[in-house]
Amino acid sequence: MAEAWGYFALGLVLLALGGDSIVKGASGLAQRLGASPFVAGLLLIAFGTSLPELAVNARAAWVGSQELALGNAVGSNVVNLGLTLGVAALVAPVLVRLRVLSPLLVLLALATLALIVFGLDGVVSRTEGGVLLLGFVASLVFLLARASREQVAVRTEIETYARTSTVLWMNLLRFAVAAALLYYGARFVVQGASVIGAHWGLSPLLTGLLPVAIGTALPEIAAAAMAARRGQGDMVAGHVIGSSLFNLLVVVGGMAAFRPLALPESFVRLELPAAIAFVLVLYPMLRGDLRISRVEGGILLAAFVGWVVLEIALLA
Repeated sequence: MAEAWGYFALGLVLLALGGDSIVKGASGLAQRLGASPFVAGLLLIAFGTSLPELAVNARAAWVGSQELALGNAVGSNVVNLGLTLGVAALVAPVLVRLRVLSPLLVLLALATLALIVFGLDGVVSRTEGGVLLLGFVASLVFLLARASREQVAVRTEIETYARTSTVLWMNLLRFAVAAALLYYGARFVVQGASVIGAHWGLSPLLTGLLPVAIGTALPEIAAAAMAARRGQGDMVAGHVIGSSLFNLLVVVGGMAAFRPLALPESFVRLELPAAIAFVLVLYPMLRGDLRISRVEGGILLAAFVGWVVLEIALLA
């Protein structure tokens, strides 16, 4: 058992390092190919932090554990909205000035609702998976179209975040290092988590939903707390919302497009509605005073703890 925990912890460290390396490499290459620092930064904020989860889910699907991958994808959304954002707001109030985030939050709710509808018959078909992937493309187009409306101060902050070396060999090296780190990180996490989940009496689905989703979020939680302390609320909220949208549309949609994906009844009745509930709680916070206070962060965190307790109680 100690060996499984060792593999799991090592995998999480490698995923965190690989995610950082690939984000920097992607930013440098995008700018070298002509993308503005603002556009590169906006895409990285919205979707860059999802790459470690994507690596884990790809590995899980590759070894035949689609249930673990599905649990991680959906569980990560609840972790993002409840735990990550809640902890960040408790550290320091999260000020959000990026105007595109509220519409993206609406898109997240619609994507979650679409997945519930698709899963009513117990299976997300290849066609439905393709629809989810097209939804991601539409979200990407919408994000870029709205980018020009952002305030100058916000644009400057995002450009600063994306600024990195554009030297070709350096960014190719970053990609090579990231590929190795993400491959072995995902391999060790899936290997360790499978043993841990079995030891705890968890199904692969619940293993992905709880320990894997929470574990892979730990580096992002630490980064979000530090960003909140520095007053970078746009980074925190952007990572959380963009990553959640990516998980549903690309990760789940991609798995279903590759092979019809069984969606358990519990996900239609509990996990996916829980994700929508977090969106409904968060939306007025972003539309009101554009600030997630410590009290509101406490509400999100308490709701997350309640969700975990409910999942464990239902397991028992």
